[in-house]
Amino acid sequence: QVQLVESGGGLVQAGGSLRLSCAASGSILRMRAMAWYRQAPGKQREFVAAITNDDITNYADSVKGRFTISRDNAKDTVYLQMNSLKPEDTAVYYCKGSPPFGVYWGQGTQVTVSS
Repeated sequence: QVQLVESGGGLVQAGGSLRLSCAASGSILRMRAMAWYRQAPGKQREFVAAITNDDITNYADSVKGRFTISRDNAKDTVYLQMNSLKPEDTAVYYCKGSPPFGVYWGQGTQVTVSS
């Protein structure tokens, strides 16, 4: 069983930046891919960004050019650099790990962007 722990959320003004971290209790190389999702109040959880073991990245259209996902295999940590934040980015951000079978989720970290 792998535990994922997110950190780095907080309150930031529109146009600001935050970097989220997702630390895994085991090797993230066991995962086919790592991803970030988010869920705003009253909305469904949605995909934000993903990175594979081959460092192939994919982004939701709403964050392209503003967010960057990266990984540090030595630290078993995945990051989400968020720039030019907008109020509509306000949500709980979740880390997801996809092993060959099953899925792991973190507990989430709150990001609030004020206008």
